[in-house]
Amino acid sequence: MLLRSLLHDAERDEVEADIRGEYAMRCDRDGVESANAWIWRQASASAPASLKRSWWRGWTGFESQAHMHRPGGVMLEQWIQDARFAVRRLMKRPLFATLAIVTLALGVGGTAAVYSLVRTLLLEPLPYGNSSTLAAFWNPFDWSQAEHLFLQDNMPAGFSDIAAYTQMDLTFTAPDGGAPQSTSMIVSSANLFGVLDVQPLFGQVFGPGDDAQGAEPKVVLSYGLWRTLGEDRSLIGRPLEIGGEPHTIIGVMPPGFWFPDPEARVWVNAPFDPENRSGNYAMIGRLADGYTFGNMAAPLAQMGTRLRERFDYPPDWDKTRNPVLTPIADSVAGTVKPMLLATLAAMALILLIACSNVAALMLGQVDSRSTELAVRSALGANRRQLMQQLVMETVILGVAAGLLGSLLAAGSFSVLKHSLALGALLDNAQLDWSVFTGAMGISLLAALVVAAVPAISLWRGDLRDSLTHSRTSGISGRGGRTENALVIFEVALAVLLVAGAALLIRTVDNLRSIDPGVTVEQVAVLDIITEYTTARPERARMLSDIIPGLQALPGVENAALTQQLPLRHGGNNWGFHVEGIERGNQSTTAFRIVTPGYLSTLGIDIRQGRDFTPADAVSEEPLVIINEATRDAFFGPVDPIGRMVASGTGGLARVIGVAGNAAEAGLTAGPTPARYMLLSHVPSTALQQTVVIRTREGVDPASVFDAARSTIERVAPIVAVSNTTTMQDVFDRAVGPALQLKSLLVILGGLALVLGAVGVYGVVSHFVGKRRREWSIRMALGLRPWQLIGRIVARGGMLVAAGTVIGIIASLAVMRVLSTFLYDVTPADRPSLMIAMAILLAAGMLAALIPAWRASRADPATVLREQ
Repeated sequence: MLLRSLLHDAERDEVEADIRGEYAMRCDRDGVESANAWIWRQASASAPASLKRSWWRGWTGFESQAHMHRPGGVMLEQWIQDARFAVRRLMKRPLFATLAIVTLALGVGGTAAVYSLVRTLLLEPLPYGNSSTLAAFWNPFDWSQAEHLFLQDNMPAGFSDIAAYTQMDLTFTAPDGGAPQSTSMIVSSANLFGVLDVQPLFGQVFGPGDDAQGAEPKVVLSYGLWRTLGEDRSLIGRPLEIGGEPHTIIGVMPPGFWFPDPEARVWVNAPFDPENRSGNYAMIGRLADGYTFGNMAAPLAQMGTRLRERFDYPPDWDKTRNPVLTPIADSVAGTVKPMLLATLAAMALILLIACSNVAALMLGQVDSRSTELAVRSALGANRRQLMQQLVMETVILGVAAGLLGSLLAAGSFSVLKHSLALGALLDNAQLDWSVFTGAMGISLLAALVVAAVPAISLWRGDLRDSLTHSRTSGISGRGGRTENALVIFEVALAVLLVAGAALLIRTVDNLRSIDPGVTVEQVAVLDIITEYTTARPERARMLSDIIPGLQALPGVENAALTQQLPLRHGGNNWGFHVEGIERGNQSTTAFRIVTPGYLSTLGIDIRQGRDFTPADAVSEEPLVIINEATRDAFFGPVDPIGRMVASGTGGLARVIGVAGNAAEAGLTAGPTPARYMLLSHVPSTALQQTVVIRTREGVDPASVFDAARSTIERVAPIVAVSNTTTMQDVFDRAVGPALQLKSLLVILGGLALVLGAVGVYGVVSHFVGKRRREWSIRMALGLRPWQLIGRIVARGGMLVAAGTVIGIIASLAVMRVLSTFLYDVTPADRPSLMIAMAILLAAGMLAALIPAWRASRADPATVLREQ
């Protein structure tokens, strides 16, 4: 059958008879198995030559005299000839070909780039064993060592094992020495890797007893950090200094492994204390056999009961209420999943608009060729052959668009992934060959969708009747209606994108209008890490010594230190009460450890009393500044200045001032009770601190990063700078994904607007072209140019209006997918929908005006002579 399909009709019977005769002879002489082997050898040896000859005949069109009397040929030849014909036609219509290819390539390239992100971040399996049975516990980083040890000793039903971990930035020093470097570190229970069901590339992971009191400090390296340290297997067993304390390197994880995010590069064991109630751990669990996320309600209820029996939880911090498990895939990618899916949906709409546009262009081309197609049909061409040529032309457009789309996807991939708020998953988004294959697959699929529209129109049209209507294009009736439907469809899709962009623009405007209580301009931010082996007095002294050096830098107005920066979602809430006043409805406040000048550096106003001064840092009496939310919650009508309140460190502190509210727990969280104490008045000092530097007017805050980093290295060599940013960037991150998605949707909405306008222009131009003779007669009979313009623009306006109405209705139904990104705006926001409608109507009318103006300028006498 293989040889038969490759042979020309004129040779097929003769060659087949020879082969059958030879096969029969070999069967009699050598047996059936030997004859079958001979057949396969002949087929394999003859196939390349037959394919080459078929390709050559199809490409050159050469046909020998011996074959002229027999019609037909193998399908490969027909395809090659159709491809050559399609290429010649496209080369004769460069404007149409370029417009169609670029239009498809824009949709294909963008969709392929976004799909590559979705595939790598959401669809690829996680680097854990059987990750579908891994669950993240509720209230992450609020569990204690005591709670974890209790649950391990009293394993709840439904779980085979439970692990705990926390994440922090610390310094490390390479085994061969050098300056301290910062890294993201995971401190975990000994069974973390067992729960994840992963093995090291070489070496070993933590074992039983590695989280017991007095256990040897050990560290497991990521593959990336091991390569940074020289890719030396002899590192196993050697010490790695982390936070100033030596840890023995016991293993290296394989390439591609990460947990809980790609930023983590080292995992260390922690000695778990059954009396440690500090809630800063997250917990994950492996579901037991026979359990799924759907039948874990009873085990979770049992777990909550056991925790309540063992621990006392204040009403505001009761973790046993509403327990819920999250699949690990949603936990590690939950923040970016809605944004990626929304972006993919937007790009899919762009691709559909592009397909509609090219399909409308193809319909116009088929309509303009109606007479040619009718003549070819009368001369013997059947509909299948005509449709095959049409499909081949569209496939060639699709291949060209796929190649161009691949280049666009590769070129825009880096810009795309940095324009989205991917956070710690940014490094996981990598460009690979799947973008190319995806672009080609999407392009060919889009080409087939495009080809189906004119092919159906061609199949349903009466080609022979076109000969009697050559001046008005006989198949234009159905084609015109289909073109109009396509334009209405793409305008409706454009409305969806423009409406979505308008909703996000209003959301971002609403978020930016929120007063964060701090001045975000002219402030540089440096996150620093100190070694935890350094004694607290020495650590506090070094941190305090950093500030004068930073204040002396050129262009710097002020500098200060804080343990927690506003707009970074709170943390560090400590108990609070006022001496002599019963506790109000609040039991804790945010606790902020700062240096003098912090409030003024961030522009937080003092509403009562005074700010800290340098002299306060050496005062033996603990002092505190509260914010307005704390005053309102705890003091009522009592003047807080001079009152004694809980210092948070076991004693009392005197209130010297009331500061304005800052967005301590996030931009939209509302006023959060907070109090500020000086670094020198607090007996404990966190390893991670944040330096804030206010620059003088006109000095870019980012310009002081290098000088500030050098100053810190000189004054405090054991302190490492882990991150540099500006307060404006911190504010933009607090605005959230809506800011990044808004920028992207504005670009896509503008692209949809352009494509929609091109579609309207193409259909109206085709409508005008088909009726040139009619318009000329009407103008000769007295129709004014402005009347002609009005009629043509009205037709385009009707298409745009119909598409806009459908798009508005559709947006009311589907815009709820953006609800997670919206703030103080509903999906049915009237101003946003009206803006989208007005923009699309204006663009569509302008697109229709161009061919209408051109038609009104035509000379009727010239047009009639041409017709």
